Amino acid sequence: MEQFIEFAVNHPVLVGLFVVLLVLLMITEMRKGGQTISTQELTQLINRDDALVLDVREKKDFTKGHIVDAINIPAAKLKERLSELDKYKERPIVVVDTMGQHAGAAGKQLMDAGFTNVKRLKGGLGTWQGENLPLVKA
Repeated sequence: MEQFIEFAVNHPVLVGLFVVLLVLLMITEMRKGGQTISTQELTQLINRDDALVLDVREKKDFTKGHIVDAINIPAAKLKERLSELDKYKERPIVVVDTMGQHAGAAGKQLMDAGFTNVKRLKGGLGTWQGENLPLVKA
């Protein structure tokens, strides 16, 4: 730790540039596929703004349990099935996956297709289940 502090003191320009680049990278990643929201914010969006939940997990995972009224389009097939979502362009869309790792790419595809109000569930369905929120099993 002492060496790190000594390096930072001796090279403030390098450390400053690193911090700026790190912040810019974080901002870029957060904007990439829509804003991340918590389970509480998702519940409010569903109840207040009639948000659409788009589950991008595979069909077999979707049938094991999903959020009420969620639509399932696997991430691998999203590009070819985007036309199914055209009628929801004016509604907020929240992308949900297992742990949050594929939601960003799916959100980016939606934003590139003209959807303006795209959000991602932080932590995916794992967070939803961790908070003991209800799931529908098909």
